[in-house]
Amino acid sequence: MTETVSAAVPVAVCQFAPTASREDNRDRIAAMTADAASRGARLIVFPEYSSYFVDPLDETLAANAETLEGDFVSTLTALAADHGVVIVAGLVETASDARHVHNTVVAVRGDGVLATYRKQHLYDAFGQTESEWIAAGDLGAATFEVAGIRFGLLTCYDLRFPEVARTLVDAGADVLVVPAEWVRGPLKEHHWTTLLAARAIESTAYVVAADHPAPVGVGHSQIIDPQGVVIAGVGLSEGIAVASVERSAIDRVRESNPSLRVRRYAVVPR
Repeated sequence: MTETVSAAVPVAVCQFAPTASREDNRDRIAAMTADAASRGARLIVFPEYSSYFVDPLDETLAANAETLEGDFVSTLTALAADHGVVIVAGLVETASDARHVHNTVVAVRGDGVLATYRKQHLYDAFGQTESEWIAAGDLGAATFEVAGIRFGLLTCYDLRFPEVARTLVDAGADVLVVPAEWVRGPLKEHHWTTLLAARAIESTAYVVAADHPAPVGVGHSQIIDPQGVVIAGVGLSEGIAVASVERSAIDRVRESNPSLRVRRYAVVPR
């Protein structure tokens, strides 16, 4: 499938609450994909753990993990083909040992997987221990292109590490895509919205972030422009927001604020 270059790509963030029913999650994604596509979206973003989720995380993750050839990715690919879109969503992926899984994000088009990202920074913070169940992914930038605009993937807790965003823009990303399950707690909504805006401003890039709704997540899925302004968003409940990411806006901001070009430090893996 050949992509044509476009001046803008309409994107959608789909805020929904995945459950322990993998079939129900796929059905919900199908309905929201149809809705978002009917509104003109060409890239549709779903949250972290969209294939399967329990709170708190437990041993059922491994029992419900899938490979990239499994039902979840196959369903996404078929939906992408049916609606002529690209879909980004988080899944629980089989790992190399029986206890752990990967917290993975895939970007798929109708002809297959465009990019795969496995969460690098695990959520061992605020009383949570994601590493008990999740194996960290290898370091590296995962990007893909839609109509001449390059999108880079990161997940939830990775948002607290600006080096991840820097690595993505160094790999050419114009838009940072952030599937998340941003757990509620004191000041967590403030952290979420502040960090999303900060990553946009410092990267002079769009940020497209999809979260779980309340009461488990903080909600507030957002599309943010390269100057940190929210141009579309969802509140606390399930919902969809759509806005366009525009090449001209990226170029204009990076011309007036060439911070990526003049910075004097590079990111070096530890």
